[in-house]
Amino acid sequence: MAHARLTEQVAVRSVQRAEAGSTLQRDLDFKELRTEEYGRLDAEGHVYLDFTGGGLYGQSQVTEHRRILERGIFGNPHSGSPASEATTTLVERARSHVLDYFHASPTEYEAIFTLNASAALKLVGESYPFRTGGRFLLTYDNHNSVNGIREYARQKGAGFVYVPITDPNLGIDEPALRGALESPGVGPDKLFAYPAQSNFSGVQHSLDWIDEAHRHGWDVLLDAAAFAPTNRLNLSRVHPDFVSLSFYKIFGYPTGVGCLLARTEALAKLQRPWFAGGTVLIASAQAATSRSHGFALCPGVSAFEDGTLNYLSIPAVEIGLRFIEGVGIERIHDHVARLTERLLGRLTELHHDSGEPVAHVFGPATTQGRGATVAFNFFDPNGHLISPKKIEREAGQAGISLRTGCHCNPGAGETALHIGKRRMQELFRSQERLRQDRFFEVANHMKEGAVRVSLGIASNEADVNAFVEFASRFTNSTGGCKV
Repeated sequence: MAHARLTEQVAVRSVQRAEAGSTLQRDLDFKELRTEEYGRLDAEGHVYLDFTGGGLYGQSQVTEHRRILERGIFGNPHSGSPASEATTTLVERARSHVLDYFHASPTEYEAIFTLNASAALKLVGESYPFRTGGRFLLTYDNHNSVNGIREYARQKGAGFVYVPITDPNLGIDEPALRGALESPGVGPDKLFAYPAQSNFSGVQHSLDWIDEAHRHGWDVLLDAAAFAPTNRLNLSRVHPDFVSLSFYKIFGYPTGVGCLLARTEALAKLQRPWFAGGTVLIASAQAATSRSHGFALCPGVSAFEDGTLNYLSIPAVEIGLRFIEGVGIERIHDHVARLTERLLGRLTELHHDSGEPVAHVFGPATTQGRGATVAFNFFDPNGHLISPKKIEREAGQAGISLRTGCHCNPGAGETALHIGKRRMQELFRSQERLRQDRFFEVANHMKEGAVRVSLGIASNEADVNAFVEFASRFTNSTGGCKV
């Protein structure tokens, strides 16, 4: 036991030393932050504009994590050995810090570590008690990892309903959503899912819908993966039942660790469809019969963390959150808002000699009601789309990382690109009846999607200027494709 305590103390001291190093961040402005933490961008002449796809890590995060690994001995936490206890100490510290960061009371919320936000969403979808008479309500604007939950609802006999988004601002159709929430005749097990911020357009949807849904008896699943990197999510003010997160989107490192924040009350409703190593208190091969499950799940979060956690990476979550706290999420929000305003202003100023705009922005053309993710397409002087794949290819050649496509968000993409419901239903009803070339025309239009630029903690004005300079080369450029 003495050795166990010593190992645990070493682990804690490693984190404390890392904490001492991270306090240097508090006095850095964003110019200094770029130089000291993200200097590799300028050293490589790289313009990174895909923060919604994945954040960038600060150099000190990796250094601090490496120190912990170099000085500690950490084993699989499913044991009482000294190495296991040292691991458990760091994992539980990280879990506690996650709750603190989101102002989630430990008497109300649990933090469940997952592989990523998609795994957190799948955990809810496969375990939610959908049944005949129940309903899954979601908006057109949702990531495919949320859309996929409809298949669990379908398999269990529950219905699902989509609420449209409005064109051109791509916000939720509020009368339609209010009507869906108030819809009579829905059973007691009903789940409403929506994103705090669109990963396609950057549009932010009001968190007030959480309380509104609760008033009508809905459980609420909030996808915060695109919102949390540059916005404060305070769970002492809003109280969704489930929140999905990917930490690499917030601070870049580590990848492979996400989180489901769940209200304890809501967590008790979930019914796991299987058990695995780490989730059971006891399981028997001989006791399992048609009448007896032959296993008992662990209490609390352990029942939802399948197998062995990514325990060597999880300490880096606490480091990353402290890094963001050192800079200040409100400062980050204001920083990217200023850059987004500049990007939108300069992008919408670009015109062909004919007077036609070069870029069509999807969603608000100002920073009102949006985050630092901007989706748009370029058009030639004749009004023909310039292939987003061409934009992506040429941007890469110019040292610019951005993203194109529908960004795993078909509902927002279909609305933005004016692909109607009848057209999509025809496409999937019978591919044989639809000419093959027509099928691929529609499918490729969806695949082309839109160009997406997203800003983050490491972005600066030079990045925005570099992209606008790149975009200006398409002024008066011909060769667009008819759509």
